[in-house]
Amino acid sequence: MEQYLQGLALALIEGLTEFIPVSSTGHMILLGEGIGFTGDRAHSYEVFIQLGAILAALVYYQERFLGLLPQGPGGWKNLLLGPTRPQGLHILLAILPVLLGGFLLHGVIKTRLFSADTVAWGLMIGGGLLILVDRLPLRFAAGSLEQVSLRQAGWIGLGQCLALWPGMSRSGSTMIASMLAGVERRPAADFSFIIAVPVMAAAVSYDLYKSWHFLTLNDAPLFCLGFVAAFVVAYGSIRWFLSVLHRWGLAPFGLYRIALGGLVLWLL
Repeated sequence: MEQYLQGLALALIEGLTEFIPVSSTGHMILLGEGIGFTGDRAHSYEVFIQLGAILAALVYYQERFLGLLPQGPGGWKNLLLGPTRPQGLHILLAILPVLLGGFLLHGVIKTRLFSADTVAWGLMIGGGLLILVDRLPLRFAAGSLEQVSLRQAGWIGLGQCLALWPGMSRSGSTMIASMLAGVERRPAADFSFIIAVPVMAAAVSYDLYKSWHFLTLNDAPLFCLGFVAAFVVAYGSIRWFLSVLHRWGLAPFGLYRIALGGLVLWLL
């Protein structure tokens, strides 16, 4: 029973934090160490439940993803240059840098950066950047998702590489890069959540491929519970974050991150 409670707690944290700029990976590392849910099997579980969060984003933005599918006389050309915005080419430019960086640095990240102190520094640095970008007098060229340019998508892709440091937050890094590139908060959040699907799917698939031999059929009930819980909470988290983003901005999330990171360093 204890492992199910631990697994449920991690799934709830994953669903709650995956799509808000506070670092789901950082929170799961801290929680896992705090409750003693560690080791190869625990890591595989933490990776697997991200599939639930991926499905939540896929369902929430299903119309845009369906618009990317090959259809009509354009055939497979629709996948990159179809009428749906953002086009597949926007998404490709925004995900290639982090996929390449993650592939090349996977071993270093897993062995050197997955610890409480590195997460704490990532939380605080990312929190400071969130507050800074929220206060800068920025000029926005893209006020909607349809107006995001290919150049902006490329800059967002480079900015997303900051998320390779656990605690920096993938959504936080992409929103910071989006706003600095001239995309307003709401379309920045939408674009961040859309490109999360292929990025997370690739990362999760690679991680599970590397660690699949640790798992048995006895793990299936726990993994299924975590998947469902992460999906339900992540879907609600997306809706909630988008509803408060205009009123709150990013600064409150930055302050929370700095406070949490400082508390972790103090406890260490």
